[in-house]
Amino acid sequence: MTERRRLGVLGWPVAHSRSPAMHNAALQAFGMEDWRYQALPVPEELFAETVRALGAAGFVGANVTIPHKQAALALADRASDAARAIGAANTLTFGPDGTIAAENTDAPGLIAALGQLAGLPAKPSALVLGAGGSARAAVWALKEAGAREVSVWNRTPERATKLARELAARAVSAPERADLLVNCTSVGLIGKIEGPDRSRETRAFGAGRFGDASEAGVSPIGPRFDQPASGRLRHSLERSASEPAGLNQLGLTFDQVGEYPYVVDLVYRSDRTPLLVAARAHGAGTVDGLEILVAQGALSFELWTGREAPRDVMRRAARADDDSG
Repeated sequence: MTERRRLGVLGWPVAHSRSPAMHNAALQAFGMEDWRYQALPVPEELFAETVRALGAAGFVGANVTIPHKQAALALADRASDAARAIGAANTLTFGPDGTIAAENTDAPGLIAALGQLAGLPAKPSALVLGAGGSARAAVWALKEAGAREVSVWNRTPERATKLARELAARAVSAPERADLLVNCTSVGLIGKIEGPDRSRETRAFGAGRFGDASEAGVSPIGPRFDQPASGRLRHSLERSASEPAGLNQLGLTFDQVGEYPYVVDLVYRSDRTPLLVAARAHGAGTVDGLEILVAQGALSFELWTGREAPRDVMRRAARADDDSG
């Protein structure tokens, strides 16, 4: 009997993740029936113990999401130059000798997705919201790609200052105008994971750490409303005005979002985040978190399997919930 090879995504929460559907579709496209990708909900206090046990449990690799990316790098026996420079890892590979290798595919994934924004300046100014692992990758990637200035804002100013100092960016006390706005916080996600999803997360972890717990796009893919485009725009404006809390957590108002001609939100969910609803209402070019997910996930897939990732297959699988309405 062929031994099953396992892959997964480590996070807390992670029940919302579309990585299992996306990667399993890619594996199926190649007929790799002895491979399987699963969600691995792991709280912070159990992260190190869990990761060290994955290789022996048959895992070839794992993606890492909120809030574990910096911890993942710290656990690795070796890491790529990019992951070390960024200070965070989103991709782990488990060697047959028990060693753990860390990589960061968030950075090149972001740059690949930005290529779909028509008219984005070659050397844009950018404002990154957040100071965690994804924000570190975004700042590093934008600077490496030649952005003329990269600023960082975080609700905890000390964290923004630390990140900016370590990656030669500029910390700001309030969001400032820029060509490109990149949200690397979890704001916009939390409304989708509280309640039933959160309880499912806890049950899945309690049932067995390596059990069968299952679990980014370009405008104009907007909210689903059964009305003409003009009606959708009015609904978006009204909805944004009625949901200020999400934007306020980002230090923004609805009107301020209109100051950014290009907006990227790493968060994804079945409907649009308040940030992207506001950005689209203002006519901004946007990229959602699913497009980023596909871009970085494809690079992880290639690292683990040695095969060229079927990006179209992965994109369709990642967006299946959106397409189902």
